[in-house]
Amino acid sequence: MPPEALFRALGDTTRLRCLMLLLREGELCVCELTEALALSQPKISRHLAHLRDAGLTQVRRDGTWVFYRVAGELPDWVLAVLKATFDGNANGETFTEDLARLTQMEGRPERACCN
Repeated sequence: MPPEALFRALGDTTRLRCLMLLLREGELCVCELTEALALSQPKISRHLAHLRDAGLTQVRRDGTWVFYRVAGELPDWVLAVLKATFDGNANGETFTEDLARLTQMEGRPERACCN
């Protein structure tokens, strides 16, 4: 992955917020990200597609659910950048608010892979 692709993906607030939540939670459905970020589903889906196209996320479908996670085969330097970004921002106001909305979400989808 060229550095430009990573930093272009991280340079958008919505994409960065999605990645922060995915790094913390491991896997999230589009509906969970929509709730957590308090944004429309089309906007979240557009940003998730950008992250997928950049090679930063993977998609898993389970019936009607679409789950995203951070890609498993990222170069070490990319993982180090993502970890440092998470560690440096995990206590920030925006992330804690996003996480609070996610935590309070009712009817979160079950994950057969994770239960």
